Amino acid sequence: MNNLSIEQQINEITNYIKSKVKSVPEIGIILGTGLGNFVSVINQQTVIPYAQIPYLPSTTAPGHYGNLIFGEIEQKSVIVMQGRFHLYEGISPHIATILVRVMKNLGVKLLINTCASGGLNKNFDAGELLLVTDHINLTAVNPLTGENLENFGPRFPVMFDVYDHQFGDLLKTIALENKIKLHSGVYVGISGPCFCTRAESKFYSQIGADVIGMSLVQEVMVAAHSNIRVLAVATITDMALFYSHEHKTNEEMLLISRSMEKSYIELFTKFIAQVKF
Repeated sequence: MNNLSIEQQINEITNYIKSKVKSVPEIGIILGTGLGNFVSVINQQTVIPYAQIPYLPSTTAPGHYGNLIFGEIEQKSVIVMQGRFHLYEGISPHIATILVRVMKNLGVKLLINTCASGGLNKNFDAGELLLVTDHINLTAVNPLTGENLENFGPRFPVMFDVYDHQFGDLLKTIALENKIKLHSGVYVGISGPCFCTRAESKFYSQIGADVIGMSLVQEVMVAAHSNIRVLAVATITDMALFYSHEHKTNEEMLLISRSMEKSYIELFTKFIAQVKF
C-alpha cells in the first residue's frame, strides 16, 4: 500500500521524469478526447508511457492513449499529456491532477488544456470550438481539498480570471486570421460518466453555462493554485440542449473530435510560435 503523501508522490514522479528527460518545458498541453494525433507536430520526441511512471493509473477513456511526451513545437519546449485521467474512472482528484503539479516542478509556465464538451448554447453547433473564459465546478469535489501544498500555492487561491485574457485574445486573433470558428464561453464541469438529464441541461443553461463536460476544471484549479497560466479550448462534440430529440453516440462524438485535429494543430502551432512569457 502506498503511504506517501501527495507531495512526496509529486516529487518522486518529477525526479523519475528528470532522469529520463533533460529538457525544461515552458508549455504543458493536455490533449482531450480524440486529439491524440496532435502529437505528430512535436519534434525531437521523448515518449514516456503512463504505465512506466510511478503512482499513475491507466487511462481507460476512449481516445486517451496514456503517454507523456516531451519535445518541441515551433522551437519551444513542451510537455504533452496524450490522454488524461477522469473522476468517473474512479480516480481521486489529487491523482487525476498530479501531472499538472509535476509540470510546475519541471518549469511549465502555461497550461494549454483541451477537452470534448456538449453544447448548451443554441447558437453553437457540433464540430465547433470554444475558448473557455470561465468555468462552473459542479463535480462536487475539489482537488485542493486536504492539506495545502504550500510549495505550490496559498490555502485560499483566487479563482477569478484563471483563464488568461492575454493568451485568449491572441488565440482569438489567430483563429480569425485563419478563418477558424472559435466561440467564447463558460464551461460547466460535472463528474460523469452519465450524460445530463433534460432538467439538468436546462438548469446548466440557466446558470450561465455554454458547454458541459467531464474534465478540465480539476486541472485548471490545480494550475491556478500552482501559478500556471491557463488557456483552454473545448471541442463541441454534441449539442446537449434540453429540448433535443437525439444524442450522438460516443463513437460519433469521437469522430467529431478527431475531425477537429487539423484546426487544433493550426491554432496551437501558430499560437505557440507567437506566445511570449
